[in-house]
Amino acid sequence: MLLNELLVHKKIILASNSPRRKQFLSDLNIPFEVKPSNVDESYPDSFQKEAITDHIAKMKADFFTELHKNEIIIACDTIVWNDDKALGKPENFEEAFEMLKSLSGKTHLVISSVCLKDAVKTKIFNDTTRVTFSNLNDEEITYYIENYKPYDKAGAYGIQEWIGLVAIQKIEGSYTNVVGMPMEKLYTNLSDFIQ
Repeated sequence: MLLNELLVHKKIILASNSPRRKQFLSDLNIPFEVKPSNVDESYPDSFQKEAITDHIAKMKADFFTELHKNEIIIACDTIVWNDDKALGKPENFEEAFEMLKSLSGKTHLVISSVCLKDAVKTKIFNDTTRVTFSNLNDEEITYYIENYKPYDKAGAYGIQEWIGLVAIQKIEGSYTNVVGMPMEKLYTNLSDFIQ
């Protein structure tokens, strides 16, 4: 049975305002509504990689304390992991420039975690993709930031934008994970979750 058939009597709530995540769910032909969770996304300093995204995705799902039995929350968090630190969303031009400069000519990890939650259970899963950037010069970085304003994106870039066309040499793993949600894993895990 297809996922959208399994979801006929379910109400999916996407706990995110991300236009990319909304588009992905729309492309799956899954009916859903958007209710962003307003949580503090800080985490313990000792956390690394998927421990960070697992923690934040669960916090976003746990923002919803009372669920009806047919409701399912989908909450997600994505970071870029580079030089042993997490890159979140840049706050300004300087921060975005610094992030992209640090990614230039190197391979980094994009890590996403998804938390599924209904009235009785919670499930968390994650995915990691290796992304290799070619060398970017200062002019290219400046052009990208000024024209695409990637302030809502972890690591200050969107793979689906201009920078993905000119700077990404290699990707190992899920493309949709780099965009912001590992859709193949979501499809499989959501199907399992509701059966």
